Amino acid sequence: MRALVVYESMFGNTRTIAEEVAAGLKAHMPVEVVEVGAATADLADDVGLLVVGGPTHAFGMSRASTRKSAADQADGVLVSRGDGVREWLDALRVSAPVVAAAFDTRVRVAFMSGSAARRMHKILRRRHLRMACPPESFYVTGTKGPLEDGERVRARDWASALAEAVTSQVA
Repeated sequence: MRALVVYESMFGNTRTIAEEVAAGLKAHMPVEVVEVGAATADLADDVGLLVVGGPTHAFGMSRASTRKSAADQADGVLVSRGDGVREWLDALRVSAPVVAAAFDTRVRVAFMSGSAARRMHKILRRRHLRMACPPESFYVTGTKGPLEDGERVRARDWASALAEAVTSQVA
């Protein structure tokens, strides 16, 4: 079984979490990390675990207008500059059974109930992928970041536990 981590990232925080997720999975299975703009819509048959991540924009998944807003706020070039995870999931084609998980990055605010990961989780489930775990959020200190202290380690630990759970179910 091979893992594929597909992510969308504006300011680099979600990319960092995706890389830490890959590091946590690597001890258990081969893994590839792909920015959503470089990801193919046809999922390879050898992918047994798909992990999808993106930033929370306006209480959910990014869309063209929120990506434009991020571009307007950026100090430099955005990591993901084209379509996002929303569009990729709409085009995704899966031909073999796949286990999936979703994560997002977002600001920790008591009144904020929105989560891109929850929406990705629902889409993946509707696409008949078997969800390995509830959606997970990793936190940034502000719109542009940086990540809160400890989030990189938490992402690696989350992914390692995810891989252990998935490989034990397959064995």
